[in-house]
Amino acid sequence: MRIILYLGKGGVGKTTIAAATGLRCAELGHRTLVVSTDIAHSLADSLDHPLGNEPTPVAPNLYAQEINVVEEVREHWGKLQGYLGHLLQRRGMGKAIAEELSIIPGMEEVVSLLHIQAHAEQGRFDRIIVDAAPTGETMRLLTMPESFQWYVERFYNWGDTAIRWTGGILRRLMPDKDPLAKLPRLVEDVNRLREVLTDPQTTSYRVVLNPERMVIREGARAVSYLALFGYPVDAVVVNRILPGLVSRAPGQVEVAQPSQDPYLAGLQTIQARYLAEIERDFYPLPIFRAGWLEQEVVGLDALHELAQAIYGPADPAQVFFHGPTQEILEEGDDLVLVLPLPHLELEKVRLTKRGDELFITVGNFKRELLLPGVLAQRPAADATFVDGALRIRFPAPEPLPAPEEAAPSP
Repeated sequence: MRIILYLGKGGVGKTTIAAATGLRCAELGHRTLVVSTDIAHSLADSLDHPLGNEPTPVAPNLYAQEINVVEEVREHWGKLQGYLGHLLQRRGMGKAIAEELSIIPGMEEVVSLLHIQAHAEQGRFDRIIVDAAPTGETMRLLTMPESFQWYVERFYNWGDTAIRWTGGILRRLMPDKDPLAKLPRLVEDVNRLREVLTDPQTTSYRVVLNPERMVIREGARAVSYLALFGYPVDAVVVNRILPGLVSRAPGQVEVAQPSQDPYLAGLQTIQARYLAEIERDFYPLPIFRAGWLEQEVVGLDALHELAQAIYGPADPAQVFFHGPTQEILEEGDDLVLVLPLPHLELEKVRLTKRGDELFITVGNFKRELLLPGVLAQRPAADATFVDGALRIRFPAPEPLPAPEEAAPSP
């Protein structure tokens, strides 16, 4: 079983890449499901085939599904939300605040992930390809197993009296469905889900980029956060590359065939610069490329052509990279960011930090990192090479001075 999630900024072509990957897996004989977790679904448009809330056959070995998360939550958890709100009001909260706090954070995200987990446990499919929501929503989705459990635990800590009271109400008013009784089972499911999502042999995350500044920055931030939570990233797919660009060496991209049109030639130059940046900043991840095609990528024929351009004869469900792209270790009160850079010689490292941006210069090598919040609030102290990895130390920030006490009045 393999689960592959494609994520990236909205509009970069995640849906098309996911659909092409699923089609290629099916052509190789694997029972494959392509599933969309984005509320604004476009998977049916990409496949040019109507889809619903259940897996729908699209081609031999290929099924697709657009999860109706909103309807799922409303059906199974809407009444629970109402009773939790009523319980909060009984504890003295205003109606508006109680209704807001009764919404369990991440319920929609958890429902999406549990759908995927259910397919994996049933063993009906060999490959599950996920067309994820835009990066920000997906990162929230992937962190939900932790925050969701925290919220449920706080609810149970209200005390046995509150739980018995709420459970009695639910059993009387909902004798055929007691959502409260499902919460412990749901927490167990979320625990198992976390294990699946962090297993590098089962699950891989792939960031889809366009050679554009804002897209690259958001993708870099996604890789950092995925590493922080232990989610295995195994590849980057750069989509919509103009023709005529050639990589001469890692981080060196040239315009080998300039366009005769000045406008397109200018775009080629810009893309060449950003492609070189992607090759540097996303190392050591393998980078796959998808160029502009002559026709709109809609339907199975066009998706087949795109998959061939990206993966060639390779199986797109294989694990393309093993190991962490970066790690954050705790050493006393300090945090250490570890970056694998085995191809660099030991030279003086220059670090420049501005907010959540860290600029690393080692000789002619330059790399820009977008730091997760836990590191952005700390200074970057020093950097050393150990066993082919760059270790950057972030000491604990200086504590704020205690406020001075006012002098006593005479």
